[in-house]
Amino acid sequence: MRITRYLIHQILLAMVFIVVSMTCVIWLSQSLRFVDLIVNRGLPIPTFVFLTVMLMPTWLSIVLPIASFAATLFVYNKMTNDREMVVMSAAGLSPMRLARPALLVAVATTGLCYLMTLYLVPMSYRAFKELQFQIRHNFEHLVLHEGEFRTVGDGLTVYVRAREAEGELAGIVVHDQRESDKTVTLVAERGALVSTPDGPRVIMVNGSRQERVTNSGRVNILYFDRYTIDLGRIQGDVERTFRDQNELFLADLLWPTVTITDSRNFNEYVAEGHQRLTSPLLALTLTAVGLAVLLSGQFSRRGQTVRLIVAVILAGVVEAGGLGTKYLAAKDPWLLSVMWAAVLGPFLLALVALSRRRLKRPNPTTAVA
Repeated sequence: MRITRYLIHQILLAMVFIVVSMTCVIWLSQSLRFVDLIVNRGLPIPTFVFLTVMLMPTWLSIVLPIASFAATLFVYNKMTNDREMVVMSAAGLSPMRLARPALLVAVATTGLCYLMTLYLVPMSYRAFKELQFQIRHNFEHLVLHEGEFRTVGDGLTVYVRAREAEGELAGIVVHDQRESDKTVTLVAERGALVSTPDGPRVIMVNGSRQERVTNSGRVNILYFDRYTIDLGRIQGDVERTFRDQNELFLADLLWPTVTITDSRNFNEYVAEGHQRLTSPLLALTLTAVGLAVLLSGQFSRRGQTVRLIVAVILAGVVEAGGLGTKYLAAKDPWLLSVMWAAVLGPFLLALVALSRRRLKRPNPTTAVA
């Protein structure tokens, strides 16, 4: 029992380090996709952080199985180099007994991955897409750059010559083609972009309004001291028309309907649903494969570099098999069983290898050498 607790503690420490490191790298690389929301939309930093955090379950569902595998390799290789495995083997512990702590961690990791793929991923990804959509079609945080013609909606272009202190705008030009029967151009000395309960508006001071009727070509000119142009109705014209596969829960994927997607995409949705069920099992499979390779044969004082390389290659093959069979199953539903075989097959073979194999201690002549 103490040995089990000791190994679990070591594996969990290594897993935490690996998960944090890999998540930070992924977070930094993926966050670059949303920098334009800060620059062009004036997105607040807390909202930006919340937006990226909503993708965390998706990343963790991929990182955790890899972290379980990598932590197992690191801990068991380190204990082999420190001769701890030799001592445990001399005490009569079988490979399956030595592998039990890592397998227990893998089982817990699998359960956590199921929680993410079945519930947290669709829930958080749906919240992410909704927030992203609102940000991209919300003009309340619109940033108008100096000397740049900015299209803020279909048929509406805004130009600002300069931005003064406290957000005041100077030299404003607004070209409005939202109505097909007329074109309106507004020019003002100064103004501001403000947010109201009805949506964002541009307030213009000391300018003119030129309206050209398309059919007759007649031009009407109006000079004003103060004029307000409404941008709010742009937002009401745009709505999300479909949901991504990652936003759907398992039942919607396994039994898709025409209200969710076109009938031609049913196979893809079913394959995605089975992927949600098989991908968490990679935590068990990769860990078992790594253990079967590391705990096979006799211990060597020269290290286990070759075994580590073999374990990594086999893990890569299993990962590729799980991903590749998904695309095959999306084209032919009869291959769904292959998806499960690609994940469960290596796991069962690894268990058989661990249960039938006995560790061999190095020969005295080898130890002396």
